[in-house]
Amino acid sequence: MKTLLEILLVGCGSFVGGAARFLVAKALPVGGAAGFPWATFAVNVAGCFLLGAVSGFAGRAGGLDPRLRLLLATGFCGGFTTFSTFLGENAAFLRSGHDTLAAIYVASSLALGLAAVVAGYKAMNWAT
Repeated sequence: MKTLLEILLVGCGSFVGGAARFLVAKALPVGGAAGFPWATFAVNVAGCFLLGAVSGFAGRAGGLDPRLRLLLATGFCGGFTTFSTFLGENAAFLRSGHDTLAAIYVASSLALGLAAVVAGYKAMNWAT
């Protein structure tokens, strides 16, 4: 039963986070000649701040109920942006002295992520 409650908490948080992301995208126009993605930029920065705040509060004496952390950090932030989770994991590496691992994670995620997007795009264009 505990696992079902955890799944529901994450799902509810993800729903609200995804809806919030959608609303931000509707509120902020794509700007400039190159079409800078202001909404994605704003969501990523705000999500990183929120994840940092939740993590910081959870680490204090008395902390944060683990269920609330699931709802806010995993659920809401995960639905709002996975970029916040990615950078939160890297911050944890840096806090624990694993600077090289953080650098490898950042570089490989960016390089392979971009390559995967391009490959997926090309695969779909090749298929049609």
